[in-house]
Amino acid sequence: MPDRQDEVLIERGTARPAPVTVAVPAKGRASAGHALSQAWYDTVEFLFKPLDVERWFWLSFICLFLGGRAASAAFSWSFGALPGNVGLERILGPLHDYVSEHLWLITLAVTLGLGFGLALLYLRALLRFVLVDALVGRAVRLRMAWTETRPLGRSYFWWLLGTLLLVGASLTSGALAAIPYLRTLISAGTRSLLFWVILTGLLLIDILVGLLLAVVVILTDDLVVPLMYAEGLALLPAWKRLWQSLRAEVGGFAAYVLLRFAVGIAVGAGALFFLFPILVGLFSGAIMTGVSVLLGVRLLGLSWAWNPLTTSLALAALLLLIGAILIVLSVVGMPGQLLIQNFGIRFMSARAPALKALLHSQSQAAVQFGNPGNTLRE
Repeated sequence: MPDRQDEVLIERGTARPAPVTVAVPAKGRASAGHALSQAWYDTVEFLFKPLDVERWFWLSFICLFLGGRAASAAFSWSFGALPGNVGLERILGPLHDYVSEHLWLITLAVTLGLGFGLALLYLRALLRFVLVDALVGRAVRLRMAWTETRPLGRSYFWWLLGTLLLVGASLTSGALAAIPYLRTLISAGTRSLLFWVILTGLLLIDILVGLLLAVVVILTDDLVVPLMYAEGLALLPAWKRLWQSLRAEVGGFAAYVLLRFAVGIAVGAGALFFLFPILVGLFSGAIMTGVSVLLGVRLLGLSWAWNPLTTSLALAALLLLIGAILIVLSVVGMPGQLLIQNFGIRFMSARAPALKALLHSQSQAAVQFGNPGNTLRE
């Protein structure tokens, strides 16, 4: 007989099925290792049974805005390698000098940069719920999930923005308070013990705050977001629920965090293993194409010169290369992100009856409609 607390009334919104009562089999709280094993089988079945190219495309599109960890590092490496290969410095150098001489252009650049950053942060917050909806519902419903989970995503966005601003302002205030004193000691030519204590303290505080912020964001992405999705809670009430569970099961959550970091490292290493030869091939193709164009122009008796036309062509080619890199990064990094998100969903479902009921109802629905490949392993 199922536990009474596991009989959860599921109401999935106006565009979803009517409320149903799902009796979930009673089971103990899954360990982090068991949750990871379940997440692995769920991810493999979702991506490969059956293999759906359209599903892969939309999942890759969603994960592109969630941050790719190893994929992001690979993109930073690859983009940093571009200037020496395609002459990007010759293109952007005069533009940088021109912008720095005009205050209105500086203001415009800063405003656009801030706006772009806020837009990416907003997309990250809302698409996190779209990804959870896809993993729980076993289908990508980009438009419907975006509409249904938008209030939850906004709650997450404002919390994330406020947290980043608060941490950034605190670290900046501490640095501004300590740096003048350090400069005074440096100008006096002294290196007292207090100087090194302050400098080391600033570095340690930056590192510890960064690690703490990373853990908080990881727990929010992995555990709080699925809880918000299942129970319709705003972020702060959901975090309160998670904190209660964490206090009651410190060892289990500590094991999850450690295993989560290990899985993140393994996923990053695996993604880089596949990305490196692909990116090398892309850069080699780009360089060979550029050399072929230059040789063709020279064979025609012309010489390459930077003018509005050639600059536009070079920028178009650069944008095309960056687009190809982004596509590769999103496709290669997507399975790892699904595994990590599934890991958090599975771990939290053993501690949240509403989330467990959603997963169980989807498993029953998949069996009922004859699609066992999309059933979730209990």
